Amino acid sequence: MPLLKSWIDSANSATTPFPLNNLPCGVFSVGEGDLRCGVAIGDRILDVTGLEEAGALRADPEATVLDAPDWNDFMALGPEAWAAFRARLQAMLGEAADEATRDICTTYSVRLHEADLHMPFRVAEFTDFYAGRHHAFNVGQMFRGPENALPPNWLHMPIGYNGRASSVVVSGTPVRRPWGQIKPAGADQPDFAPCQRFDFELELGAVVGQPSSGPVSVAEADAMIFGYVLLNDWSARDIQTWEYQPLGPFQSKAAATTVGPWIVTAAALAPFRLDTPEREVPLLPYLNEPGPMLYDIDLTVSLTPEGGPSCVIARTNYGQMYYSAAQQLAHHSSSGCPMNVGDLLGSGTVSGPEPGTFGSLLELSQGGQAPIRLDGGDTRAFLEDGDGVTLEGQAKGDGYVIGFGTCSGTVRPALADPYAR
Repeated sequence: MPLLKSWIDSANSATTPFPLNNLPCGVFSVGEGDLRCGVAIGDRILDVTGLEEAGALRADPEATVLDAPDWNDFMALGPEAWAAFRARLQAMLGEAADEATRDICTTYSVRLHEADLHMPFRVAEFTDFYAGRHHAFNVGQMFRGPENALPPNWLHMPIGYNGRASSVVVSGTPVRRPWGQIKPAGADQPDFAPCQRFDFELELGAVVGQPSSGPVSVAEADAMIFGYVLLNDWSARDIQTWEYQPLGPFQSKAAATTVGPWIVTAAALAPFRLDTPEREVPLLPYLNEPGPMLYDIDLTVSLTPEGGPSCVIARTNYGQMYYSAAQQLAHHSSSGCPMNVGDLLGSGTVSGPEPGTFGSLLELSQGGQAPIRLDGGDTRAFLEDGDGVTLEGQAKGDGYVIGFGTCSGTVRPALADPYAR
């Protein structure tokens, strides 16, 4: 699909992350103003809450759904409403729009740089998966050796764990270094101390836009996914090492999960679908895919030390994943587990097959044994206080890109001992 032309000149650039082909959904405010639903187009945000109030754009003819400070009510309308809304937006913002339409869209829009961005949806539940083959092997061999790197069930199903919706925050929110139980090497007993091996995880999050009350197929699951966000599932590796057996991560992942401010819709990503890799063992039939379910999305991680230059430390692609979000959602529902509008599914760390494509410092520094060198001369095995981490993603089309904006967070020092009296 080529670039769709808009009467907004900035949307026609080959480098803007927000062309007419994209139209990602977010929540914004200006100054002390109310939170409003908005759609990014070029260097502007279209105020769809305002357009709904003015009667110029309605997703539901019988109800207001864009007056809430999130997109959940809109997502609940379902795929037909999503498609109709997108088509109407593209007509209003396309180069063939009449002067009256251009005038009202200009009235109900703001410059992107003038706006503050907020959580784009209300997170109902959060489930994080472990669905990247390269990441699972890299990490598994550190803990269990190469012969036992992948658990026996890994090639048969997408492994996940239930995370904390309460600690999901939007890009730009500082992240506090957590305390937890840590057992130093050779010690007989654990200590309660601040994490010393704090890490990021490069992920893509799937936003569930439709509920289910029972098992759904992979095709049905794919239709339930409204869109995708950048996601950093911050990880306390020393806490994780001590706690992860027998039930997996718990407090090591509970401090914070950062998501990007823009939901890039599944419709915008449709031209970039990819097949999942060839299976090493056959999957059970309920996990078989009816077609390509991954996406060709380039992803980067930048690390910025406090007072130092930003440095790209990893480049990879979402097409490296072994399981798609649709498979993850289908598996999640297979027990009869109800899924809700606003559920967030983390892909698991996106890593490629070689150094420089790894989506965590745990892998990039080989478990801390080989610290990486940054552009300013500093080295990092794990994150230090003041470090900023920024994730970016884009799918490259014919003369345009579909961008996600940025997903950023800065590490703040641990609090004083919370139990000291």
